[in-house]
Amino acid sequence: MTTLLALDTATEACSVALLHDGKVTSHYEVIPRLHAQKLLPMIKALLAAAGVELSAVEAIAFGRGPGAFTGVRIAIGVVQGLAFALERPVLPISNLAVLAQRAHREHGATQVVSAIDARMDEVYWGCYREEAGEMRLQGAEAVLAPEAAALPDGATGDWYGAGTGWGYAERLNVKPYAMDAGMLPHAEDLLTLARFAWARGEAIRADDAQPVYLRDKVAATKAERGV
Repeated sequence: MTTLLALDTATEACSVALLHDGKVTSHYEVIPRLHAQKLLPMIKALLAAAGVELSAVEAIAFGRGPGAFTGVRIAIGVVQGLAFALERPVLPISNLAVLAQRAHREHGATQVVSAIDARMDEVYWGCYREEAGEMRLQGAEAVLAPEAAALPDGATGDWYGAGTGWGYAERLNVKPYAMDAGMLPHAEDLLTLARFAWARGEAIRADDAQPVYLRDKVAATKAERGV
């Protein structure tokens, strides 16, 4: 049976999840500014509770962004440290996709517009449609002004809005049938996406893992450094 570890620190939430013997366990906390201190203890506690040794993990999945600059770097650093030590591959997963997968899990949404507040009066934006249980990207992910956000070409039907970027709802031209502007990425949903990626053979070497910021300017604002 496959054993996968997933972790995410790209937003205010810090979460970890484990797949072992077909069972998923996870831990999730909203702890701004404490990710660096809390992440490794959370991983150790999750493994201990499941009775799984770190050496049993076959691959490590992580939220590769977009998100807060510092938070994404924390995830990359921890994942590379663990993966190098274990000589295991990694699975980079989009945080926008993770939001869409959470909306599917919690609300049954099959078409989701994920939006994360990117600060600097912009949003990280991605549109996803459910295909065989997996939320798949439609079009491209982007960082843009709220007024410039749009559905992909040819999009039809109703869409659910997920993520902090929907705090700009009045400025967004897209009008979802429902939304959760407080939703943050959860490692449990990251793990779901990682299972699909693992089955497709998309794992990569740890030293090839790269953050995805979507914007050229990656200098952190005060708000971003706070995560």
